[in-house]
Amino acid sequence: MLYGGVETTLELGWDVIGPLLLLLVLFLFSVPVWVSLGLTALVMLWSTGVLPLSLLGESLFSGVDHYALIAIPLYLLTGDALVRTGLSKKLLDFAEATMGSLRSGMGTSTVLGCGFFSSISGSDAAGCAAVGRMTYSRLVEKGYPPSYAAALVAAGSCTGILIPPSIAYIIIGMILGISAASLFVAAIVPGVLVLVSIMITNTILNRIHGYENSSSTFSFRNWLAALWSAKFALSIPLIILGGIYSGIFTPTEAAAVAVAVTLIIGFASGTLTMAQVPAMLWSSAKVNGIIVPIIAVALPLAQALALVQVPQGFAQFIRGITDDPNLTILLMLGVFIIAGCVMEATPNIVILAPIMFPLAQEIGMNDIQFCIFLITSLGVGFITPPLGLNLFVISSVTGDSILSVAGRSLPYVFSMLLVVLLIAFVPAISTWWM
Repeated sequence: MLYGGVETTLELGWDVIGPLLLLLVLFLFSVPVWVSLGLTALVMLWSTGVLPLSLLGESLFSGVDHYALIAIPLYLLTGDALVRTGLSKKLLDFAEATMGSLRSGMGTSTVLGCGFFSSISGSDAAGCAAVGRMTYSRLVEKGYPPSYAAALVAAGSCTGILIPPSIAYIIIGMILGISAASLFVAAIVPGVLVLVSIMITNTILNRIHGYENSSSTFSFRNWLAALWSAKFALSIPLIILGGIYSGIFTPTEAAAVAVAVTLIIGFASGTLTMAQVPAMLWSSAKVNGIIVPIIAVALPLAQALALVQVPQGFAQFIRGITDDPNLTILLMLGVFIIAGCVMEATPNIVILAPIMFPLAQEIGMNDIQFCIFLITSLGVGFITPPLGLNLFVISSVTGDSILSVAGRSLPYVFSMLLVVLLIAFVPAISTWWM
């Protein structure tokens, strides 16, 4: 429940700055994100008086009482089912049959497998853990240093929020009132560009260091066999994206269909039993229990920031620095990257999107282009210390130190930044379909 229609003339003072400093302190002391945001929202509402505290409960409930958010647990459940039924392994086998004959075949296949997983689960962390468990040892056997193999999986899994269907685009679409289906269409080209940039970077590094030199040759017969074996796994993203783009499903309905299809395939093939379902539901519920509370408590904070005119104040501050749209875009990129380094994508989206959106409109940036620009910029933060989420996930899976994986990830950070700059300065990349 957004209160954008309320006028206020409050000036930014300690009633606003104090709660924001409190938020920073809470983050520094590693207080859980949803607790930090909730306390900050509570203090800001009390100190500014822009909304009665009695409305906080209503705001928390109405913020998550949104049809689009139903898609989040459903996509998470689909990704979990994909792993438990063995369909994710078939996707990786197909990726290896497609790319395995290249000189950097196993590395490129791993990145392609991350892309396949992203087109189903919509979650980077889930993809990082699942693909990491299946490919890490194989990459090391092929000659990749352990920390580099971990970094490659972490980078490839960044596409989890970049390639549709993406939970991040569902959230930002809800926050800014933009169709998630439109964002899914717009995200195809940028997501594929990020995927290709990671593949190219791996190939270049492979050439320089000689990590892998595949001796296998491409076999059309083996490729057809892998394609046939993966036919059910490949049908899931086709059903999801085909249904959305053709207008048959909404993104939320597509998520429900994806869960149903994955479960039917698992039960029919005997790779999934009813005894596994409770554990699968519990695993997905735990992840959903992290995301949704953050959205719930971040929305009142975003409302308070809007009512005390922080977005307008920020826009005026940037205009005071420069009137050049290009420099403004670079400043926005800097904010997104820094935010992505220290905080997860969900709170970043809920807080930064309403603040930055008016500034993007002032410099003439298309609404959908802004969403793609923001999400892709935050995606870079998943492999950027100190709080790169994928670094922690892959470190827990492989046992490699976070610092060693972060160091190996730097080339991928730079390659992804090049794509972000293209998205920022070439609108057609995001608006090609309009």
